Amino acid sequence: MRRLTFENARGESIVFYLSPLVIESLTGIGEIDADLQSEKAPYQDGDTYIDTLLQPRFIDLEGVITRTDLETIKFYRKHILRVCNPKLGLGKITLELDGDVKEIYGTLDGSPVFPERGREVWQKFMITWKCPNPYWRNPNQTSQPLKAYVGNFTLPFTLPFELGMSGSRTTLYNEGDIPAPIRIDIQGPVTNPQIINRTTGEWLKINRSIAADEVLHINTTPGKKRVEVYRGNEVYPALGYMDHDSDWITLELGKNEIEHIADAGDRESLVAVTWNSMYVGI
Repeated sequence: MRRLTFENARGESIVFYLSPLVIESLTGIGEIDADLQSEKAPYQDGDTYIDTLLQPRFIDLEGVITRTDLETIKFYRKHILRVCNPKLGLGKITLELDGDVKEIYGTLDGSPVFPERGREVWQKFMITWKCPNPYWRNPNQTSQPLKAYVGNFTLPFTLPFELGMSGSRTTLYNEGDIPAPIRIDIQGPVTNPQIINRTTGEWLKINRSIAADEVLHINTTPGKKRVEVYRGNEVYPALGYMDHDSDWITLELGKNEIEHIADAGDRESLVAVTWNSMYVGI
């Protein structure tokens, strides 16, 4: 099965799968261009490898509208143009392929193209998305508590995990192809909480007291990095409290030993780490 769903920034979605919007060709979902970084010294044979940087991903879809009457063809052309509007910016692409589901964010690289039908019975179309972040991600986020807690953990959203007995140090497993950014939620009371990835040596510390009715939220995702404090329905920016030597920590491939410490309150606070594994292709 090969089904692609695109949801634009307005929440409108379109599905390319079976009739009436059939996928004929889909490229760019696995292959991706890379830029090899290297340096060369005088009189050196060859060069010295430094790093490999992946380029933005371009996904090309060619399909057909499997209807023959003009009014229905016009309806679906208008629907494609409305949802796949390049002026709307980034939208979410969800691809279901052979039982695997991954998602990525992309924007239209120009308007959809509808070639002249000529003698063709069906209307063909072509759509190209540019994905600035080339990595696919697992749409199912993984959440794990780091500490036992008795009481109610109240947030402006619901985390998909069940609290259980754990320690202030635990092992998290990133099954993806690259290091994964994380979201951290800490409910007070706690003073100057710090999260340490013992596997990589990275650490992140917030120099602030978090009250019992507050939740500290940290997001290390590139482009979405933030530190906030939730109190009831109110949100307060807290990036200025982040220790200037801190790292925007991630989960390395495989096992990561994560620890939570604090100047005070680490026995009473609740810490949860959430992430989505990320992949080079699908």
